[in-house]
Amino acid sequence: MTIFATLLLLIVTIQNIIKMTKADLVAKISEKLGIEKGDVQATVETFMDEVKTSLESGDNVYLRGFGSFIVKTRAEKTGRNISKNTTIKIPAHNIPAFKPAKIFLEGVKANVEVK
Repeated sequence: MTIFATLLLLIVTIQNIIKMTKADLVAKISEKLGIEKGDVQATVETFMDEVKTSLESGDNVYLRGFGSFIVKTRAEKTGRNISKNTTIKIPAHNIPAFKPAKIFLEGVKANVEVK
């Protein structure tokens, strides 16, 4: 199994963990695959850098069976500054978003308790 596949598998199958940091993820992958933490850290960092670079250039990233990192466009809207009681115009802008794949979503729904 590749490091990337294991990364996806770990993210999908994490249960009963309140939080998982990047360091925790690196440690789990390193332990599971028997690869040095430094190499895993470099792989995870490179993966995140590539996703970030793609989104910054306006390209979505699609990972079959996991989900999509996409750029969403937010429409222009009117907001309020309540301390000054004035109306402000919030321009249209793009934001990064993650849309989980159907199988990922179903796995979370089936395995994670509602609190």
